Amino acid sequence: MANDPAKSRMSSDAANHYAARLLQHLVVPTFVIDADRRVVVWNRACERLTGIAATEVLGTRNHWQAFYEDDRYCLADLVALGRLDLIGDLYSEFVATKDDSIGSSAENWCMMPRLGNHLYLAIDAGPILDDDGNLIAVVETLRDMTEQKRAEMALRTLAAKDALTGLANRRSFDQAIEIEWARADRSGRPLALLFADVDHFKLFNDNHGHQRGDECLRDVAAVIGKTAIRPTDLATRYGGEEFAIIMPDTDMAAACAVAERLRHAVMELRIALGQAADEACVTLSVGVATYIPGQEVVGPDWLIGQADQALYAAKHLGRNRVVSTDNMLLELAKARLSRAGAKPAPPRKARG
Repeated sequence: MANDPAKSRMSSDAANHYAARLLQHLVVPTFVIDADRRVVVWNRACERLTGIAATEVLGTRNHWQAFYEDDRYCLADLVALGRLDLIGDLYSEFVATKDDSIGSSAENWCMMPRLGNHLYLAIDAGPILDDDGNLIAVVETLRDMTEQKRAEMALRTLAAKDALTGLANRRSFDQAIEIEWARADRSGRPLALLFADVDHFKLFNDNHGHQRGDECLRDVAAVIGKTAIRPTDLATRYGGEEFAIIMPDTDMAAACAVAERLRHAVMELRIALGQAADEACVTLSVGVATYIPGQEVVGPDWLIGQADQALYAAKHLGRNRVVSTDNMLLELAKARLSRAGAKPAPPRKARG
């Protein structure tokens, strides 16, 4: 017996109605857009997550307003439009597939304008196709991963910090110098590196003890962390009493000016080097080097070596000074002339 078209339509309508009711009661925040990218389902869990009632978005393309302050595509839109090539421009983490029938996953921070807070959402969007492979709708589901993301960020920050000073640690330095070197090459902008060392730190420890030595390093690090350091710069504890500051988009003159400000700021702490009656205070020696893209050098190790040489020159020339690779040879030559007749300088020893 031939199928009754009227009964088939009734059966299809009942199935669609059942599916819509099922989606409404899912505990997972879910919305559905049709092939024209208009919202056809906005379930109750989605209302709770976003603070936006279904009546505000059903039949519209305004679903983006639940998550962002500016008009932009959601993941479901990219699936509906077949524009997953844009996913990397819109999401910090994503998995894009080449098969349009599968859909994609992504993660990012959402503004949640109606609720006035930020949520980190994991998003999945999959297409619904008819028997001929034509798009009928796209289902997007959302998971709130804010607490997990914040915990992950806290652990990452903790792992990147020096436990004593609170500055970035050596591992962070090693990663950042590689990144900034590559960025300088791409942009053609200079990259500066400062190496700073606390003068006579062994003597300070001998006079005051290691606990007070730790306090001294924390005080110096606090100055380095806040004195003339831009958000794009990275101040790190390189090791022991030595600090390193990576300064992107900075030429030699600007880097030396920052180094001088740091040196003066440490002097102004007036941390006694020896006994209270002694006027000598803790000081800082700073070596400065820059990389200008186009120089025939092999990588960031060259810049590290240059800054290290400039720092050694600052120590050799009497400490409590800034020496750059631009003036290092001249300053050393002047020192040799002033010591005419003196014995040659001994081999390099550990800094102090």
